[in-house]
Amino acid sequence: MTTTTIAQPGTTAPAATWQRWLALPVILAGAFMITLDFFIVNVAVPSMQGELHASSTSIEWVVAGYGLAFAAGLILGGRLGDHYGRRKLFAIGLELFTIASLVCGLAPTAGLLIGARVLQGASAALMFPQVLAILGLAYEGQDRVKAFTAYGLSLGFGGIGGQLIGGALIHADIAGSGWRACFLINLPVGLLALLVTRRYVPESRADAQGRLDLIGAGLIGAALVAIVLPLVEGRQYGWPTWTWISLGVAVVLLAEFVTWERRVAALGRTPLVDMTLFRERAFSAGMLTTLTFFAGMASFFLVLALYLQLGRGMGALESGEIFSLLGIGFLATSMASQGLAAKFGRQTLAVGALVVALGLVLFRISADASTLALIPAFVVDGAGIGLVMAPLTATVLSGLTPQHAGSAAGVLSSVQQVGNALGVAIIGIVFYNAAGSGSGGAAIVHAFEVSIPYLVGLAVAVAALVQLLPRRR
Repeated sequence: MTTTTIAQPGTTAPAATWQRWLALPVILAGAFMITLDFFIVNVAVPSMQGELHASSTSIEWVVAGYGLAFAAGLILGGRLGDHYGRRKLFAIGLELFTIASLVCGLAPTAGLLIGARVLQGASAALMFPQVLAILGLAYEGQDRVKAFTAYGLSLGFGGIGGQLIGGALIHADIAGSGWRACFLINLPVGLLALLVTRRYVPESRADAQGRLDLIGAGLIGAALVAIVLPLVEGRQYGWPTWTWISLGVAVVLLAEFVTWERRVAALGRTPLVDMTLFRERAFSAGMLTTLTFFAGMASFFLVLALYLQLGRGMGALESGEIFSLLGIGFLATSMASQGLAAKFGRQTLAVGALVVALGLVLFRISADASTLALIPAFVVDGAGIGLVMAPLTATVLSGLTPQHAGSAAGVLSSVQQVGNALGVAIIGIVFYNAAGSGSGGAAIVHAFEVSIPYLVGLAVAVAALVQLLPRRR
């Protein structure tokens, strides 16, 4: 077995260049599976509910259970990687995620499926922060830019391709697996990645390894659940009193978390999150930009899927095929984003956000037109997403010291998930209020059109927030 370590800044990493590049697809396979499982399950919901005779509430928890467990554990997952080794935690998370996927694919009841989805989310929380931390430490200079570009590609295709892959798997009905193939597809990928992780993925950990801040982990985990849970469930139940109480409790928990972390640092111990991170302009401004960007992307993916399937009457496979047009623009600009970011810095992100806004305007103009007329909107919007995603992550995490890598990655990943939940909650209000009591195609198309200005506003906000990032070439 070959063991590789990450050198500290200013030294030469012992791992050979070819070995580090062999590690990249292994690491990104984990990120791709995690993102894919956010989106692929939406396509499987109708057949899943029918076969398991599940209530609508149970099906909602199949989706929400994953997101809640994921969001609640991300920061602790990053800190565990700092403490015990990032490769080690990545491998543990990958193994548990693969096992949970098998249980999801074989689940005979909705209850077991929900439990397996929660385990998937918790496993993803162990794995995902290690991806960002390893990329930030194992690669330097232009190699790091290339690695983050590949990371952005894997997330983008996980989100964009989720609907197409899910629709294709269900349509193929391999060995009568139906919707179960959406989970079982993780098995060969996960097993192959596990076989090569220990050989090629470099190991690293923080120099200072004090006691784990379990109280801080409990506070931030509870706060994230208190935020995400009402955002996920609130609209469906008419925003009952408990949702507002939960959001109020979240504010108190976050304040207590900050106070506790500062106290831990003052005592000379290692906090879960070093609050000095937020003094770095790239990190603090990057968090706000990331929150807004992912809120807009999650919102758009949701209403676009509803528009295509309910508004235009497309099946899962057909809507997945046209959804993949986003990937054309996304692939083109993602591949070019590293060169553009090196030349134009933060303005690459601003231009990307404005291109997203242009694509959304094209969707609004062609919403009632033929399917063929939608093609430019798909390509332009995908191009904008590609210009923002990879450079944004690199900008936020670049320059951080190794001891902060896992913690910062956990915070960034948590902000992404909160952004997803916040965006879906807000667009749900806008979309369903516009649709009213109508469920026909015309009502859904109208709701889609009404949602566009809100989505354009988020894209423009990203372009404005980018100006807060430091100027870097």
